[in-house]
Amino acid sequence: MASTRTPVLFFGHGSPMLTLSRNKFTDAWAKIGKAVARPKEILCISAHWYIAGPAVIVSTAPPTVHDFGGFPQELFNVEYPAHGSPTLARTVQKLLAPIKVDLTEKWGYDHGTWTVLRHLYPHADVPIVQLSIDGTKPAEYHYEVGKRLATLRDQGVMIVGSGNLVHNLMLYRRNDGPLNPMDWAVKFDARARDLMLGKDYEALVRYERLGQEARLAIPTPDHYLPLLYVLGAADNKEAIHFPIDGIDGGSMSMRTVQVGL
Repeated sequence: MASTRTPVLFFGHGSPMLTLSRNKFTDAWAKIGKAVARPKEILCISAHWYIAGPAVIVSTAPPTVHDFGGFPQELFNVEYPAHGSPTLARTVQKLLAPIKVDLTEKWGYDHGTWTVLRHLYPHADVPIVQLSIDGTKPAEYHYEVGKRLATLRDQGVMIVGSGNLVHNLMLYRRNDGPLNPMDWAVKFDARARDLMLGKDYEALVRYERLGQEARLAIPTPDHYLPLLYVLGAADNKEAIHFPIDGIDGGSMSMRTVQVGL
């Protein structure tokens, strides 16, 4: 009998301009949306809700948050009107107890969520809940939270992490696209891939021990930590594969990680 568990996915979301684009990354996102079993709901952990404390969005109709500047008006006009799920939000709150998780309506779907999901589910017809990243906690905490969320997969909930495995905006070259990736970015991206294939998730949790390439790839943890939720929610017996890879702008990995079918 085929597994009824939803897959867990980490997306390298890249620039918010990808929501208006069609290229190999966005085409691959759309393909994933058609290939995986349609989830009942989505729990998304986005790099762009990085705050001092855990919270979940409890609104039935979260707003589309345009949490950026310096982009064309066309991007600010994008709306992603997916419904929220107060029931899922409260389930997450209960799963993480005794951690105190706030229920809030003061945030919405930031671009780490809608940039990607707009391509997977263009009709915005899958309810979504966002869980914040508690920036006061160490990497081990985020991995353990992912483990505690894993049971949602048996309830039709797809757990999605959105960030970038390699994310160094100080060295990003906007006009380079996928050309001329920096050596350290390629090496760390490949090393992380190999560690995931070997199911050595603990090494990725302790990424600060991975040397200079890791320090360049992860100058701040916000875009990396969503990966740890996904790995925490994974079962070591499940297949792991990478529907998308590549380095954008020299210093940003677009790698997607998929665990399960």
